[in-house]
Amino acid sequence: MAQCRLTDFFARRRPGLRAKPTRTKPAWRTPSPAKPAPRAPAPGPGSSRKRARSPAEPTRAEPAPPARRRLRLPANAVSGPSSPAAAGSPEHSSPQSKKTKKAPLSASQRPCLAAQEDEDKVPSKVSLSELTSCLQRAQELGARVQELKASAQKNAGEPSAPEDEGHPAGLCGEQMPAYQRFHALAQPGPPGLGLPYKYQVLAEMFRSMDTIVSMLYNRSETVTFTKVKQGVQDMMHKRFEERNVGQIKTVYPGCYRFRQEHHIPTFKDGVRRSDYQLTIEPLLDQQAGSAAPRLTASHLLQRRQVFTQKLVARVREHHRAFLASLNPPMEVPEDQLTRWHPRFNVDEVPDVEPAELPQPPTVEKLASAQEVLARARSLMSPRMQKALSDLAQRTAQPSSPQPPSPAPPATPPAASPAALKGVSQALLERVRAKEAQKQLAQMTRRPEQELRLQRLERLPELARVLRSVFVSERKPALTMEVACARMVGSYRAAMSPGEMEKHVQLLSELLPNWLSLHRIRTDTYVKLDKAADLAGVTAQLARLARAEEAL
Repeated sequence: MAQCRLTDFFARRRPGLRAKPTRTKPAWRTPSPAKPAPRAPAPGPGSSRKRARSPAEPTRAEPAPPARRRLRLPANAVSGPSSPAAAGSPEHSSPQSKKTKKAPLSASQRPCLAAQEDEDKVPSKVSLSELTSCLQRAQELGARVQELKASAQKNAGEPSAPEDEGHPAGLCGEQMPAYQRFHALAQPGPPGLGLPYKYQVLAEMFRSMDTIVSMLYNRSETVTFTKVKQGVQDMMHKRFEERNVGQIKTVYPGCYRFRQEHHIPTFKDGVRRSDYQLTIEPLLDQQAGSAAPRLTASHLLQRRQVFTQKLVARVREHHRAFLASLNPPMEVPEDQLTRWHPRFNVDEVPDVEPAELPQPPTVEKLASAQEVLARARSLMSPRMQKALSDLAQRTAQPSSPQPPSPAPPATPPAASPAALKGVSQALLERVRAKEAQKQLAQMTRRPEQELRLQRLERLPELARVLRSVFVSERKPALTMEVACARMVGSYRAAMSPGEMEKHVQLLSELLPNWLSLHRIRTDTYVKLDKAADLAGVTAQLARLARAEEAL
């Protein structure tokens, strides 16, 4: 298509070779005002395209279109080189006739122009179809999302409740993020009496708030909620509202005294001196005859520990209710509890209910005629006032708000009766009792016992590694350092030489006939019985581990 246009362009712009006539150089003369200047002869058909400017033409001519636009050959282009309109002088055609008159198109130009019009129209059609398909796809996705939400709410049995301010809901508002729901499972170290994510955030807020309050209180400065809020948000990069202060008061009521005071000097334009502000004062033990106490670092540490203990006590209450709901019910002494029940979801513990904080007193200000009329009702007769009060009491009694009932504890999923069909009830009771006994022992296990059990579980594999080390070394005895270094390099998990030495000592304590330790001068030598059956040794270690776990 492009070749067709270019060929036609050069055929029109570059005529064939012709004999050029001799050009006579015109004589340049000074024009006379009375006599017009001689006009240059009109160029012939084969002469050059350049011509002299006619005096009748305006001096300001339109600029020629660029070469790229000429290659498109618009419909109002000049016809072929043999056309008299293209080679003629400007005297034969006026500007009006050039604008209105269009030259006929040749047969070679028509397919090129048709193809060019098709190319110009294709992108608009394609873009319109793409937009239509994208719109249909977006509508289908929106309908699919609505169906998924409706099915999720139908399966749950009730619509999902909105999240608290401090814990925003997820993208669909259905549940908390995964790092909050499984926070307890991702904690390092052995399992213990851990706190849920929201309780840990509240404990960190209390620590930041106590730090800010101590700085302002030790400077004898009035501590207001506005100052504390800004400091806590700068320290934690989280929102800190009055609701969080109410939660702190619920957990630790004896830490602060809250009051509403006015006439406090402020240095902000938005807060007037006469406005009421929430003030915070730490409660400290003051000895008789001593000066005003100061909130020192030891006080901060002690208050922080008390606050954490109170949070753990609240989780213990929910854990106790969970144990009572099991089948069969379980009861663990509080002083022996070292970890939560395996089925107890710590991160689903209900949030702390905020306590009520002092509110600024309401001052009546009559600002409209309606308020004036409402105030005038107090001027009614006593009989009318008594009748209105009786009516208000009768209407308020049925609609009195009921105290909110505590949320029921999460119960473990009960087994379906269809899955246990044909199983005797006595066998089920024995299995449940044995499982409850095992979980009770697991919850009351000390950290030292837990560490010993972990080492006992590794001993069968370490026994095989140690025997292979002695076989490869071909020595009857090895020093403790060499044996531990070889075992660390051969064991599948990363372990320090000191920890490996403790495993070897435990192995010699359980099986003294198979592995013995000999102290000679400053070194300890390890001696192994290679003739003993390794399978019997590993089986004996496994039995010891199971017996230790059952205790």
